Amino acid sequence: MGYISLTEIEKDIRIKKCEYWEIILQDDMKERMVSAENSLKEMQGMYQAMKQADKSYEGRRKSSSGLAGTDGLKIEKANKTGKIISGEFMGHVMERAVKMGESNACMKRIVAAPTAGSCGVIPAVLLSYEKDFKMSETRMIESLYVAAGIGCVIAKRASISGAEGGCQAEIGSASAMAAGALCYLRGGTPAQIHNASAIALKNLLGLVCDPVAGLVEVPCVKRNVIGAVNAVTASDLSMAGVKSVIPADEVIDAMKNIGRMLPCALKETAEGGLASTPTGQKIAKRLSGK
Repeated sequence: MGYISLTEIEKDIRIKKCEYWEIILQDDMKERMVSAENSLKEMQGMYQAMKQADKSYEGRRKSSSGLAGTDGLKIEKANKTGKIISGEFMGHVMERAVKMGESNACMKRIVAAPTAGSCGVIPAVLLSYEKDFKMSETRMIESLYVAAGIGCVIAKRASISGAEGGCQAEIGSASAMAAGALCYLRGGTPAQIHNASAIALKNLLGLVCDPVAGLVEVPCVKRNVIGAVNAVTASDLSMAGVKSVIPADEVIDAMKNIGRMLPCALKETAEGGLASTPTGQKIAKRLSGK
């Protein structure tokens, strides 16, 4: 993508007097030398893949390690029986985030959004919003362009890799993308969209990547829930008029700097954090056969 800052995107939207998603579509057409029809078709394909991944969730299936699986079914049952006190929509968001993360752990087809480890955040928010608030698929695809624009800037200015920036770069980035996309769907201005992204990312700064036994399962799956719920609340704050004191681009830069400061033990190596706990070590030894 040609943009290296969210400020640039906001400026171009004002100059060209078009929608946020159209700016990103135009940039994609220029960058990859494809037609609008081709770009839209690909984005629709990704959204359909998210829907299919959600529908194909197997509630009783467990990952080969036994660490992930069946929790999505538990949340689904809790939603149906009214045990979720955070509300119906948020319940659906939590349910889908876990289901997508578990499907990834079970080697099922998912959409890396922006990574496999954070694959549950954006689908959980957008699929739930489409269904619960009766949105058209056209609008949902537009929101994916908004998310993509934010994600590309994050990738350029910082990182979306857990190995490079910690889990803040994966779950944090996905949460920022989802928050911005949700703001767009709710009629937010470009400024509100970026404000929501800033709030979402700020909330997850410093989040380490400490996968138990080196697998994208514990604590990764449940962190997708935190990223998705965080995106919804960040969107609510922005739409209510609450502003991030630190601009979005500066928050992204801060994430990059924090990632550099994190020790290697907290960046996907499974040498620190939860992976180094007594239980984490026991699991690692069991799975390695030692």
